[in-house]
Amino acid sequence: MGEEKNAKRKALRIRGLRQRWLMNTIMPVFLLLTVVVTLCSAGVSNYFYGSMQKGLETRAQAVAGSFNEYFMGNGYNSYYQKAVQQAESFEDKDYIELQFISSSGRIDVSSSGLTAGSSPETDDISRALNEKEMRSFRGQDPETGEMIMAVSHPLFSNGRVVGIMRFVTSMRLVNRQAMLATLAILAVALMCLAMVIVSNLLFINNVVEPVAVVTDAAKRISQGSYGFRIENKYADELGELVENINDMSMKIGQNEKMKSEFISSVSHELRTPLTAISGWGETLLEDPTGDPRQTRRGIRIILNESRRLSTMVEELLEFSKMEDGRFTLRIEPVDLQAEFEDAIFTYRELFRQEGIELNYESGDELLPEISGDPERLKQVFCNVLDNAAKHGGSGKRIDASITQEGEEQVIRIRDYGPGIPEGELPFVKQKFYKGSSKARGSGIGLAVCDEIIRLHNGSFEIGNAQGGGTVVTIRLQSRSA
Repeated sequence: MGEEKNAKRKALRIRGLRQRWLMNTIMPVFLLLTVVVTLCSAGVSNYFYGSMQKGLETRAQAVAGSFNEYFMGNGYNSYYQKAVQQAESFEDKDYIELQFISSSGRIDVSSSGLTAGSSPETDDISRALNEKEMRSFRGQDPETGEMIMAVSHPLFSNGRVVGIMRFVTSMRLVNRQAMLATLAILAVALMCLAMVIVSNLLFINNVVEPVAVVTDAAKRISQGSYGFRIENKYADELGELVENINDMSMKIGQNEKMKSEFISSVSHELRTPLTAISGWGETLLEDPTGDPRQTRRGIRIILNESRRLSTMVEELLEFSKMEDGRFTLRIEPVDLQAEFEDAIFTYRELFRQEGIELNYESGDELLPEISGDPERLKQVFCNVLDNAAKHGGSGKRIDASITQEGEEQVIRIRDYGPGIPEGELPFVKQKFYKGSSKARGSGIGLAVCDEIIRLHNGSFEIGNAQGGGTVVTIRLQSRSA
């Protein structure tokens, strides 16, 4: 049922994206093509109708001009005879009707012979009579209902209008031509629209389907499937997006794994010293003998475990500050050598009790001050020394030095333990990372140290030393630089 619901949601999502895409791309194209088809159809129709009217007007001017010049001055009989003769010899009578109309609007002569004696009621006749100029008409014939085009030209005798010469033709053929031209334009527009729709559908399928896959994958990741990867079959921006999501999924998976390990480790690390403190406290409280050696031993263990517990809590607090942006420095002039030596002297006796020799080497020259936070820097030194004893204490020796190299003051702390596996070196400064080490700790101390040195515009490097062991190198700019 769950897979079926997911499939339905995916189908609805794809259909919704496709509909929005089509609406946003096809509708503007459709509206544009509608406007183009309308304008082109109107232009073609006007061209056909205009050409037809222009031809009739040119012909009417020529015929009427010859009548006015040669036949209208000899009386009505001469005019009538010439009109009958012109009508009978009219060559295009199959397509065009030639009419001679009296000043009263009655047809005297017609090339078809069917309309003689009738009175057309179109306005081109009355306007030509009244305005004494050629006028045209396009529309429906009041008698037959057919769509016609007519051109009426006045005939003059002694300066007054005595009749009208009129050409009339049906618009059936020109309407058909205009309709065919419009249909051709519409067909071209529909083909263009179809090509746009098909190309958009192909493009949408190439975009929407991968987006749906990426969306489902992102949903699975958000639901806890960390480390899930999408098969990358794309070579464009979608491929880059898939690669970024896969990288994000992998990193989230790694972080979740490290966080789980961190919680488990911290829980264990907190429980161990608390158990020791609680156990020895109860032992000392109920010891009836009050043996000083036993009491001293128990108090030392309680102090060591308390110190370890305090260090761990401090690291957790520092990590919390790093996460929410409250990790800040109080910058002031700092004698770096003095701060480092304080940390050395603090740990030397503790290490001696554990059988570890701490050797310190300083240069002969007096090192200049630097700008920094003395408390934070001392925190770094103590953390690194504690790590050297914790992870490299099996070598029973730790070397520490501070020197001036160019404009930098360089601190090196080396142990003679087993070192760090090469594959783990790039990750040792990451939060929660502990690698294969079985030593106790939260896995965030080095991340805090790295952040502190970074805020001092310095570098914090961890590597394996020649001959075995691990070396930590801290570089900080002198104040004079």
